[in-house]
Amino acid sequence: MSDFDYANGKKQSGQPVDSNGVADDDLLMERILENISSTPLGRVLKRIASLPEVRREKVLDVRRQLTDGEYNLNERLDAALEKVLEDIDGR
Repeated sequence: MSDFDYANGKKQSGQPVDSNGVADDDLLMERILENISSTPLGRVLKRIASLPEVRREKVLDVRRQLTDGEYNLNERLDAALEKVLEDIDGR
């Protein structure tokens, strides 16, 4: 008995197939990419991709300030937390 569902054009496992009934990995990837932006994970990945790259010089400068006691960590954490809360609220 074949595991191909002719009515839906898929193998019963759910993997897309081409017109010859052969599993089509490109079609599967295309469907995943089409639908990923509608998922919570897809939205998070899209947001991460839009973030700026890490600036090594800035990271090293903050590390130096922390080591020297020049960086007010509590004040910075409060400001960062406020920004996160604003993003969550959609303000």
